[in-house]
Parts: sequence; structure tokens; C-alpha cells
Amino acid sequence: MAEKDHGLSSRFKKWQEEIYSPFREKGGERRESFETTSGIGIEPAYTPLDSPDERYNDDIGLPGSYPFTRGVYPTMYRGRLWTMRQYAGFGSAEETNKRFLYLLERGQTGLSVAFDLPTQMGYDSDHRMAEGEVGRVGVAIDSIDDFRRLMNGIPLDKVSTSMTINATSAILLAMYVVLAEESGIGPASIAGTIQNDILKEYYARGTYIYPPTPSMRIITDIFSWCRENAPKWNTISISGYHIREAGSTAVQEVAFTLADAVEYISAAIAAGLDVDEFAPRLSFFFCVHNNIFEEVAKFRAARRIYARLMKDRFGAKKDKSCLLRFHAQTAGCSLTAQQVENNVVRVAMQALAAVLGGTQSLHTNSKDEALNLPSENAVLTALRTQQLIAEESGVCDTIDPLGGSYYIERLTDEIEEKVLELMGRVEDMGGMTSAIEKHFPQKEIERSSYEYQMGVEKKDITVVGVNKYTGGNTATPEKFAIDPEIEHRHVKRLTAFKAAREAGQVSSLLSAVKDTASGEGNLLVPIIEAVRGGCTLGEISSTMEKVFGRYDPGSTT
Repeated sequence: MAEKDHGLSSRFKKWQEEIYSPFREKGGERRESFETTSGIGIEPAYTPLDSPDERYNDDIGLPGSYPFTRGVYPTMYRGRLWTMRQYAGFGSAEETNKRFLYLLERGQTGLSVAFDLPTQMGYDSDHRMAEGEVGRVGVAIDSIDDFRRLMNGIPLDKVSTSMTINATSAILLAMYVVLAEESGIGPASIAGTIQNDILKEYYARGTYIYPPTPSMRIITDIFSWCRENAPKWNTISISGYHIREAGSTAVQEVAFTLADAVEYISAAIAAGLDVDEFAPRLSFFFCVHNNIFEEVAKFRAARRIYARLMKDRFGAKKDKSCLLRFHAQTAGCSLTAQQVENNVVRVAMQALAAVLGGTQSLHTNSKDEALNLPSENAVLTALRTQQLIAEESGVCDTIDPLGGSYYIERLTDEIEEKVLELMGRVEDMGGMTSAIEKHFPQKEIERSSYEYQMGVEKKDITVVGVNKYTGGNTATPEKFAIDPEIEHRHVKRLTAFKAAREAGQVSSLLSAVKDTASGEGNLLVPIIEAVRGGCTLGEISSTMEKVFGRYDPGSTT
């Protein structure tokens, strides 16, 4: 390198010693040292020495070409903008449907459904465990009847729908399939995503039902069924978002997410699936925080690591199998209840980072989410934020506009190095399932979360309006509340729905689910039939629980 840098090494050293250092010593700098949220040191300046030309083809390359550092598609946003989604779900299916239609009329291009805790945990709304939680943090869905109301007036063959659902993902997918059939569309025409990422639930989020082994079986059954019947459906959204929201660093988010991916891919191959048949429908879900450059570099590093992983470890032959396609969401944990208007700026910075990082889909949080479910005006501002970036900023006019930045390329390399090191530690433990049983990711996230909070409390980390610049407007917006009568009305309607069914048919359909769970068939087949025949989410889930058991984290060592 020394022979090719045309004297840059010596010039840079001279600049450091004779210009930068004396000036710094005289005037000082804002901090003793600078680093990213992952603890990566930030140099005062970067040069071509940090991104030598000879590494370009192997490590950076061109958009839409292996290793996809610069983006998964050759035209990126010059050809098509990212899908603009606003995550929504609250109260009844009718109310959530109104919010969906409101957003679609204002330019949203994809739906993203939030389900309440009972739905996520496999309980019908009339179960004692659901009391007080129905419709609170998402929409309550018990039956195909509720799902019809949720999607009323929405063309399933024209709108892509993402569903944040994990333990009960097979049941919600079955409802979507049945509704598509009723609409005369059929599963081959539907497009969307189920999160279906159970591993991160065990260590970062907590909405699990069954133990890991049967949960992995359900996931691979979904891969197999969709390969044959719903080729446009993304069968999993491997989620780093909840890992980051739990308190991880950017490096931990990528490392643990990709370690989860290794586990899912390995399980699918062990189940007899060909990697090039299921891998093109895998997708990812990441969080976006305030450090714009770290976030951009994080996404670029993740794409490169994944492409090499798929090709070198799993023997993928198709380029599509090597594409890390991802949805991004701005950081809910970064929003503050103090000076809520500041959250508009935070979300705009984070959304810009997601776009500069090459996201395929984006949700922007609403400014009032630290206080309550987002109001209609706040969610419109969040959607307009995406539209402003898309239409007015100019960042979509060229591909990977930060590519080639000496800082971005060096930071991408450093994040990749640290991610691979952490993934190696997981691998040495026997993979992510084993690491979870040893509580490794849990402890790593807890440590990072604690260190961040201590940094905020000591004011080493600035949170504007919280520990610095606290004066000024402290007014809070009007709270968006859920009608407490919703639960009563919903349970009453569920009772009527159950009473109108033929008990013998329900029993027979649930027996088929139980028999398949006990055997070796694909679970999607009897689950779809059970949904079509009027069985509820809670009934199907509890039937599988009788076979699989319920996961107890205290049972591991």
C-alpha cells in the first residue's frame, strides 16, 4: 500500500503531528474520545488509506451485484421507492381497518399489522389471561370473522401486508390465505410478510408459546407450504428490531439477527428443503437509531456478511438466495415523553439513515408513541416524513450515495469484523438455540442496556430534552385512548360466533391439528382447514400446546 498511496501516508502523519494535534491541544475537543454506540472508535478524519482501491471489487462492488454491499437491486430507488408502511393496530378490527384505509388514501403503500398481546400469546379474547389486554397494544383477532373485518375493502392482490406475529404466525397466515380464497384471489397472488421469528422472542421480546424444537418445526412447515402455495409471501422476517429495542448495540443487533438466520436456514435444510427454493423468501427487520453513519454502515455490513454466509456456508447458487432484503423501523426506544416535538426530528434522521442504508420497506414512528398509541395527526406526520425524504431530499436519485465515503467504508469494515467475532462466539456455543439456553444473548443485551442508561444518567450520552436542553415547551399532546367497552363488545361477539358453530365439526378439525402436531405432516394444512371451519386462534393454539407444551425459560440452565 505504501508504494501506491503517492505519499499520502506521510502527508497524513505530518498533518496529524504538525497541524491537527497542536490545534487540538490548544483549543481542545468536545470529548476526550469519540465512538459509535457500539464502541467503535471514530478517528478525526478518514482518507483513501481507509478504503484502498484494490478492495473495491471484493468488498464493495456495484449495486445489485455480489456481495450486495451497495444494495440488493441494480436500480434501487431510481426504479422503485421503498414500501411505505405504518405499523397500526388497536382496539377492534373495525377501528384498525379505518386507520388502514385512512393511511392508504394518504399515500401509504403497504400495511403493517400490530396484534394485541392475547393474539400474540395464543389466547382468545374470552380467556381469563386476556382480561384487561384485549385490543390494548394492537388489534384483537380471534377468528376468520375478525380478520374479514380487519381487511374489509382492502384488495389483497394489490396491497402487501406485513404482520408482526410470531408464536401464532401460522394461524394468522392461515386466516390471510382463507380470506384471499374467499375474495377469489388465492394464495399464489398474495404478497406480504409474517414475522415468524421465534428465537428472538426467547431472549429479547417474550411472546413465545411453545418450546424451541416444535417452534422451529412450525417455521419450517411454513417455509415448505409457502414454497408450494404462496411463492410471493415472505415466510419470515428475521428481526433485529426487538433485539435493539431491548437495549443491544448496533453490532449485537446484526450479529444476533444473523445468528438466528443461521439457525433457521440450518433447520430448513435439515428438514429436507433446498436452500435455493426457500432462501429467496427470507426477509429481515432492523431498527434504525440516531447515529446516521453507524446505521448506514450497519446495513451495508449486514448485506455483505449475509451474502457471503449464504454462498460460502450454505452453498446457495442463486443471487436471490444471497439478498438480505429488509424492513426498517425507526427506534421506538429513542422517543421521549419530554418535548415530544423533538421526536419528529429523531424520526426524520432515522428514516434518512434507513434510506441511505438501502431499506426495502420502512415504518416511521409517530411523535407521541412515548405517551400512548399514535394519534391520527401524528401518524400522518410520520408518513409525510417518508414522503418528504422520497420526493424532496434528492437522496433517492443515485444509488448508495454514501458509498465510497472513506468513513463509511471503514466503519462498514469495522462493524463487519465485530459482528463476525460475536457470531463466532455464538457458533462456539453450538448455535443460537444453545446460546439462548446458556442465556448468552440475554446477558449481552442486559449489559449494553445498563451501560447505555448509565451513560444517559451520567450525561456522557446526550438525550435532548431529557438530560440536556431541558427548558422550553413541556406541553404534551392529547392522549389517544382505547374505549374500555371494546373488550366487552368483542368478547360478546366472540361468544356469539362460537355458539353459531357446529360443535362436532370444530372438534373434528381440532383433532386433525392435534394428530398432525403429534405426527410428521405439514401443520399449515390442518390449520388452514380449522380456520376455514370456524376454529378460533385460541382453540388452535391450545390444541398445539397440548402436544408441544409451553416453554418455561426457568427450565434451562
